[in-house]
Parts: sequence; structure tokens; C-alpha cells
Amino acid sequence: MDTQAIKQRFGIIGNSPSLNNALSVASRVAPTDLTVLILGESGVGKEIFSQIIHALSPRKHNSLIAVNCGAIPEGTIDSELFGHEKGSFTGATDSRKGYFEVVNGGTIFLDEIGEMPLGTQSRLLRVLESGEFIRVGSSKVQKTDVRVIAATNVNLLEAVKTGKFREDLYYRLNTVPIYIPPLRERREDIVLLFRKFSADFAERYRTSPINLEPDAQELLMAYPWPGNIRELKNVAEQASVLSVKRPLPADELRPFLTNADSYETRFPVLTGFSGKQKGDFNFSEREILYKILFDLRQEMSEVKQLLLQLAGGVLPPNTGAYPGPLMPPAANTATTKNYNIGTDARNLPPFGKTGITDNTSGGITPIVVNRNKDNFSPDDFPQAVIVDESLSLTDNERELIQRALKKHKNKRKDAAFELGISERTLYRKIKEYNIKE
Repeated sequence: MDTQAIKQRFGIIGNSPSLNNALSVASRVAPTDLTVLILGESGVGKEIFSQIIHALSPRKHNSLIAVNCGAIPEGTIDSELFGHEKGSFTGATDSRKGYFEVVNGGTIFLDEIGEMPLGTQSRLLRVLESGEFIRVGSSKVQKTDVRVIAATNVNLLEAVKTGKFREDLYYRLNTVPIYIPPLRERREDIVLLFRKFSADFAERYRTSPINLEPDAQELLMAYPWPGNIRELKNVAEQASVLSVKRPLPADELRPFLTNADSYETRFPVLTGFSGKQKGDFNFSEREILYKILFDLRQEMSEVKQLLLQLAGGVLPPNTGAYPGPLMPPAANTATTKNYNIGTDARNLPPFGKTGITDNTSGGITPIVVNRNKDNFSPDDFPQAVIVDESLSLTDNERELIQRALKKHKNKRKDAAFELGISERTLYRKIKEYNIKE
């Protein structure tokens, strides 16, 4: 079946080359029993590709079941997938068939495969290699004939390096990878999708569909769409209900793009992938790194300015940015005077003991010159010691998460929004770094 026919049959909208390539790969691998790994960000429509592959395969008359591995607790996922025997654990009052047994002869779609526990990964690897599995609490080996289609929105190779995903399972699943592009990589399809969603809403509720002004179309295409198609559909339905003007201008559309300001001001928009591996779809760590680097650059700029002033022989005025008695009391008046160390040091008013004093008000510790000397040399002043801050991503990421939690009083939802990551990713990071809340 050609790409256009697949789009019409499954209601897929778009003409971008990357989308057409994904559909082409899906149609060609469907008649086989090869394992497929679907790669893509959350909300791009990975599940519809599993339906396409199943519908075009010889197994189309048998069952297709979708399992979200991230939504099943670690203690029960083995039972859900492979079944259990009566009395095998607390609450197992009867024997139960697992999904691999129920869907024998069909297809199973394992979404969020990267969230699967390591123990379950071992069981899944055996099913993929030999078609054999054992129920929880049983010693009897059973056979099944199930095609596995897996999907993930994380970089499994990185998970392999960190020991969170089995390397042998990764290569077993990655027999045929299919990469589904996010909306920001197929901007020419955004307006078409918006019209489709608004037309579907109008048909369902018997209202008139929305037409967009040119500036509104440009706004849609410029927005990064972190939620991808799912977010675009929500915006189209909200605009269909709440907008007043027809056709819809950009000013009235902008309030529905709730994350527009935060994404435009906090982080750069990432529009592509580097290298051959296109599985790096979780940008939370990279966004945190950008924020750390931006803050670090600003702080280093301030430190550099201070050091240049000290090296040039001028004590910087106490403007409030660096609290403490860095200038004499006259600096707080309307006219601020800069004191040159070489000529005016003896005229400084007394404000501490000779040498280096503690700054009780916080901030930078001032240098106080010995006013009893007539001549000064560079040896009279302590040498500046520049200490490099740790540029470890792990250390800075932990510190940033702690600061965000403290700022929002341990409200994870608000802290996750501030950091630009999902609440689930924040929860995982808290456990990973053993952060006390």
C-alpha cells in the first residue's frame, strides 16, 4: 500500500518528507514478523504507527494490545505481561493469563519500553529470542507467537550506558527503527493539522470551523509545540470553543499557547538531532545544562568586571550588587568618589583593622589598606585566587533541582514547570540524586 493510501485509511495529515519516510518504512516492514522500535517524542502519534503495522500484517485478523510499561507498577508488571499462578503472591487468588498468552498469534505494542524494570527486560528478551515465557510462581515453560512493537521517547543508548536498560535487549528490539518527527520538524503540516482538528470539532458539535488569519498561521508555525500533536489538538479545540473573532487573528490565538512565553525566554528551541542516533528525545538534561551555562556566564561576567576594576587600581563603588563596606561612607551620598589605591589610599577614612577584615553584612570581603605606610608596592595586596566552579552536569543539575524545590516549597508540579521538565522526570531525578524534600 502506498503512502497516500495509508494516510487516507488511518486519517494521517501531513506531507513532510520525514513523515512520508516513516510511513514508507512502516508499510514495508508490516508484512514481516520483525521486531520494530518506534522512536519519537511524547505526543507524536507512536501508537497509530503500531496500528498501521498490525493492520498491514498477516496478523491483522488477530488481536492487537497496547501496554504502557511506565503505567504498570514494578511489582505487578511481570504478572501483567506473563501471567501468574494461584498463590504465587499476596492477592493472587486465582491463576491469570498474561498479555503474551492472551494475544498469542497477534501483536503486542509496548509503549514507554524504557521504563520497563531490568528483571522484566530479561523475561522479555527470552520471549523475543525463543518465544518462551514462564508465569510468575510457575516452573512450566510456555510458548507464544507474538509480534512485538516497542516505542520510547527516551534515548535507549544512554539508558544502556547508565545501566538502566539491557544492551542485548536494545539491539533485539532495534531490528527495524522507525523515527517519527516532532511537529517542529514538520512545520509545513501544522496549519493543515489545525484545520483538521477544528473541522472535526465543528462536525461533532455542529458549529462552524475556524479559519486563520495569516499572522495566526505564522504564530502556529513559530511555536515549538513541546506537546506535539496532542497539544495542537487541544489548542484547536480550545480556540473552537472560546474564540470570538472569525477568521481567528494571532492576538486571540496567542492566549491558548500557554507555554509560549516560557519556552521563548528560558530555553533555545532545539530543532534537530546530531549524529546518526535520533533517539535523544528527552531534552530535560540538555535544557537544564543550558540554564546552568547561562547563569554561569552571567556570574563570570560580573566577577571579571570586579577583577578588572581591582587590577586597574580602583575600588568599585558599593552599589548594592556587592554588599559590604567596600567604599567609605561618602560613597552613599549623591556624589560617589573612586579612590585610587596608589595615591588616595592614605586618605581613606578608617573602617576596619589593618589587613583583611570580615564582611559582617555578607557579600565580598573588602581589602583594607594599611594607612601608616608612605609607599605601596604590589606585595602589599593579596593575590587574587580564582577558584574554578564545578562544571559537572550532575552536581549542577542536583543543585538546580534543590533550588527549584526550595523556591516552590517542595511542590513538584511547580518546580518541574520552572525547570522545563515533566513532573515524572523530576520525580525520577529526585530518586536518582537522593534529594531530601
